[in-house]
Amino acid sequence: MASINGFYLVFTAASPGVITIADMDDPLIYPAREGLYCAAGDFYVDPWRPVPRAVITHAHADHARSGSARYWAHHQSVPILRHRLGRQHHFEALDYGESRRFGPVRVSLHSAGHVLGSAQVRLAHDDGRVWVVTGDFKRDPDPTCAPFEVVPCGTLITESTFALPCYRWPPVEEVAADIGRWWDDHPDRPCILFTYAFGKAQRVLAALAERPEHAGRTVYLHGAMVALTELYRRAGVPMLATAPVSALPRQHDFSGELILAPPSAAGSPWMRRFKNASTGFASGWMRIRGNRRRRGYDYGFELSDHADWPALLRTVRESGARTVLTTHGRSDELVRYLNEEEGIEARALSTLYGGEGD
Repeated sequence: MASINGFYLVFTAASPGVITIADMDDPLIYPAREGLYCAAGDFYVDPWRPVPRAVITHAHADHARSGSARYWAHHQSVPILRHRLGRQHHFEALDYGESRRFGPVRVSLHSAGHVLGSAQVRLAHDDGRVWVVTGDFKRDPDPTCAPFEVVPCGTLITESTFALPCYRWPPVEEVAADIGRWWDDHPDRPCILFTYAFGKAQRVLAALAERPEHAGRTVYLHGAMVALTELYRRAGVPMLATAPVSALPRQHDFSGELILAPPSAAGSPWMRRFKNASTGFASGWMRIRGNRRRRGYDYGFELSDHADWPALLRTVRESGARTVLTTHGRSDELVRYLNEEEGIEARALSTLYGGEGD
């Protein structure tokens, strides 16, 4: 464990001889007790504890925590942040490409393609250094958010949630067709699709809305998804019609209906209203054989809001980064590959939170 200016740095294992942040000359960002800290600009990116100034990549709970004095985020993130963190917080909204100066560091946000309002954070120091923090991101097409933007930099801090060669996503159209067939094939049973309430649920609704055979149907939502889905509608995202499960009597027969619910609802008393339900899970983790069975779902659908292995490598190459630091996930294989196969200096950083969603 190394220390810079009184802040402790924690690293995961990497190959001998690979650089660490402690080896760098005046790193622009490093992990402090409160989160990723830019000392030159005196602000944090996605802090995990309250700080005076926080730049937020997106509104998932492992990236946006309550209690900070001021937040900067993309304008489409701000309503979601208010909903999740509380309206008492002070938010400053930015457009993609718009910048703010923090001392000698100019900060701008650029689309990450992860969820509505998700952003990469570009830090440009007056001395010429450029660092980028991707936050969570994906390269696959998604009508619910702006597409990923490649941001050239010298140092890239990238997520690595699915950083193993086995993770390669099928086209979202194929996944939506599979979900639609599952729904259609069970006219006598409720179909309960477990998926994350923010981002993934809305992506499923948007993908199904593009299928003519489902365009006029209604999907029922667990209460945790209702407000977030409405925020997406207000942002102009086209999705299937939805209604809260709670709007119907407890004795209502949901046979032949599709219901979206967060994974936390599985096995809860909420499930008692659905008789003989067929269950599915939409997740990148469904790529691994056996995960569906171990988690107790009838069906698994490979759908992730994170970059897969080819997209991670493509992004590193297109960024032009000479140094790559990895966070949030399976870093070891990506670090090894970049060092040995790509000739890029890479190292894994350990952060407090491992990730919400998949």
